[in-house]
Amino acid sequence: MNAGLSVHCVDVAHGRVAEGLSVSLYRLGADGEPAGAPLASGRVGTSGAWTDPVLTGPQITAGGYEVRFDVGGFFRRLGVALPDPGFLEVVVYRFHVTDAAQHFHLPFKFTPWGFSLFRGGA
Repeated sequence: MNAGLSVHCVDVAHGRVAEGLSVSLYRLGADGEPAGAPLASGRVGTSGAWTDPVLTGPQITAGGYEVRFDVGGFFRRLGVALPDPGFLEVVVYRFHVTDAAQHFHLPFKFTPWGFSLFRGGA
C-alpha cells in the first residue's frame, strides 16, 4: 500500500498560507539527479496544501525525490521588491522514501531570505 506525500506551504513573512506558490516533484535517477520531466507540478491552494493525484498515487514508491519551490516567483507575484536575482529563487528539497507504506508530510515555511523544510508528522 502507498501512503504518499503531502506538502503544506506557509509564507511566514506575511503570516499566511502560500496560495499560488509553484511546486514541482521529480523522481531522482540512479545518479541522484532528477530523471526527466516532473512527476507532478502545480500551485498551492487556498488551504496552503499542494494537492495532486500523483502525491498519493502508485507513482510514489521507494526511492529518491526532489521538490522544487519557486520562492522568487511567488514573492514577485505578490509585489515584494526583491533583488535580481533574489536571495532565494528556487528552493530544492531532496529526500528519500524508504517505506512507501508510510506517509511523508513535507511542511515548507519560508520568507524571501530563508526557509525551513522537514519531514513532519501526518
